[in-house]
Amino acid sequence: QWMEWHPRAHVLLAGTADGNSWMWKIPSGDCKTFQGPACPATCGRILPDGKRAVVGYEDGTLRIWDLKQGTSLHVLKGQDGHQDPLTCVASNQDGSLIMTGSVDCHAKLINCNTGKVVCVFKMESTAPKPPSGEGEEIESNSVESLGFCNVMPLAAVGYLDGTLAIYDLSTQSLRHKCQHESGIVQLLWEESSAVVYTCSLDGAVRLWDARSGKMISEYRGHSAEILDFTVNKDASIVVTTSGDHQAKVFCVQRPDR
Repeated sequence: QWMEWHPRAHVLLAGTADGNSWMWKIPSGDCKTFQGPACPATCGRILPDGKRAVVGYEDGTLRIWDLKQGTSLHVLKGQDGHQDPLTCVASNQDGSLIMTGSVDCHAKLINCNTGKVVCVFKMESTAPKPPSGEGEEIESNSVESLGFCNVMPLAAVGYLDGTLAIYDLSTQSLRHKCQHESGIVQLLWEESSAVVYTCSLDGAVRLWDARSGKMISEYRGHSAEILDFTVNKDASIVVTTSGDHQAKVFCVQRPDR
């Protein structure tokens, strides 16, 4: 379902459809398993301390694992968890906070050390109300991607209805809503500025200034939706992969930034 390299060791963590997460030492192949509930492990992230990982599941639960002991430090379920499958999880730079997103359209801010929910960000749907008897539109929104800004107390949440929400963590309030014409697939923050990148189902990459909520620039070149993308460390290059069977490299360096 997902996999991620350890930030400081030759270790790979992966989550599978049977609910287990697997951790391998590379190249020796030594392996450890973290037993989840009997449903897919839909997203996961190794925390910056390298000692813990957070894994989200299809049943809406979230577990914070101790990687060395193989035990779960915190389990969030029921009211503390999500009502629908988790789609994404992110942590801030020092690993004290994590944020989870779900098909239930909520993003939760969680204190990683206590396992307590600090705040729930809810987005009222901007989709038009469906005619009575048809509930399809109501189902059409979910949190698809999220992340923390490294240089300001901000977090970004991207929704399937095309909304990019910038939240102020110090006041736990919505700061900006940046509307896309189609669903957001993935978002990433620049390493050392308050600029957030989004890619969406319309095949474009966009750069947003999180302080003003204004779009800085837009890059097109795909004839289908962008499925994933990444930004290099100095934020000069973006690599995208798309449903048009192509990967593209965009030069996003600008003299004024």
